[in-house]
Amino acid sequence: MKNSGKTKSKSPAIIPRAAHNVSRDDISKSALKVLYRLHKSGYQAFLVGGCVRDALLGLHPKDFDVATNATPDEVRALFGNCRLIGRRFRLAHVRFGREVIEVATFRAAANHADDDVAHDDEGRIIRDNVYGTIEEDVWRRDFTCNALYYTIAGFSIWDYTGGIGDIDRRRLVLIGNPGSRLREDPVRMLRAVRFAAKLGFTIDKSVADAIHDNVHLLSNVPAARLFDEFLKLFQAGFAERTFELLREYGLFAEIFPATDQELNEDESFRAFVRAALRNTDRRVAAGKSVTPMFLLGVFLWAPTKRMAAIRRSEEKMSESQSLSVAAYELVAQQQKRISLPRRFTGPMREMLALQPRFMSTHGKRAMNLLEHRHFRAAYDFLVLRAEVGEVDADLAKFWTSVQEKPGAERADSFEIHGEPRSKRRRRRRRKRRPKADQPS
Repeated sequence: MKNSGKTKSKSPAIIPRAAHNVSRDDISKSALKVLYRLHKSGYQAFLVGGCVRDALLGLHPKDFDVATNATPDEVRALFGNCRLIGRRFRLAHVRFGREVIEVATFRAAANHADDDVAHDDEGRIIRDNVYGTIEEDVWRRDFTCNALYYTIAGFSIWDYTGGIGDIDRRRLVLIGNPGSRLREDPVRMLRAVRFAAKLGFTIDKSVADAIHDNVHLLSNVPAARLFDEFLKLFQAGFAERTFELLREYGLFAEIFPATDQELNEDESFRAFVRAALRNTDRRVAAGKSVTPMFLLGVFLWAPTKRMAAIRRSEEKMSESQSLSVAAYELVAQQQKRISLPRRFTGPMREMLALQPRFMSTHGKRAMNLLEHRHFRAAYDFLVLRAEVGEVDADLAKFWTSVQEKPGAERADSFEIHGEPRSKRRRRRRRKRRPKADQPS
């Protein structure tokens, strides 16, 4: 592929304080402490990455990363509240209460036989502790908008890649050859989508073409890492737009193949998934908690129903049992793409298996459903199904209203009217026959 990404510049464009809107008021006090101590100790120290980008966009950054020419050991010597982590990238974490400021040493390209760097057979970097200068470090970063360096020495921004212009144009551009950068780390394809969704940016054509050519490389990414990316993609408040872009670029099919197949064939399932994603975004915007368990259940719902129907045709089992078995089998298949922790898959299976029980609204068994430990998640799932017309809206209204009723009224709703206890049958004691005389 032609190198249509940003090429190297020997010196940065320096944007003075008067020409940008990044203020120290936007920066956490803890991050400022790290910057000032490194600077006073004679080291270069910059805020870099998403925090600078978000500050320029007026998005009030929350996470602050520092880049420096101090080595991890030198950083640790300056901060008693510091610990070193990582193998692929050796990093310093400086902790201030619950806040952690991540400090990374400038990195360089690996050019020597004794450099601490290693790749796998696919070309992905698995260890990379090669230190360098800021001029080398900038070319190891992914997108131009994430390669801006803010320094408290003059409060200026250093821009080597034209990132300021790309932010102004709201364009997502990879640094260097796009195909090579994606082959180095295929997760950058997911990051491109995530940033585009969050920032409202357009993915540059060079990046879009490179994604198209390399989408299959996601299958080489460790399943555990893809689960971490799943959380970032769908729990940041931009889940619906992220989903649209993942589908547009063919990335969703690499992560959830069974789900993608159902989405292509079932319009009602597409509506169901979109409704769930909109609901997730509303909850995040309102500061409410979200759990990956629920969204995993949404994504696997249609494939689970299809497989459950097959299981019922092959074996004699209830609808709830078949849904549970089908969900178990689908999770096993899905683990090859994304590592799903049991703390999420177990409750998810129960949530799906409970759906048929909502169909019954009479009797004690129906009323006891309210006491099930996963009732609330299963109920929310039912409401979502009703929202898109998969089940009767009146059924969802019934289960909504019955939760608010006191005991007696609740029993009446389930048509339980003080039923007398059934009399237990007493087993008749058999008369013991006298033993026959034993011969002497």
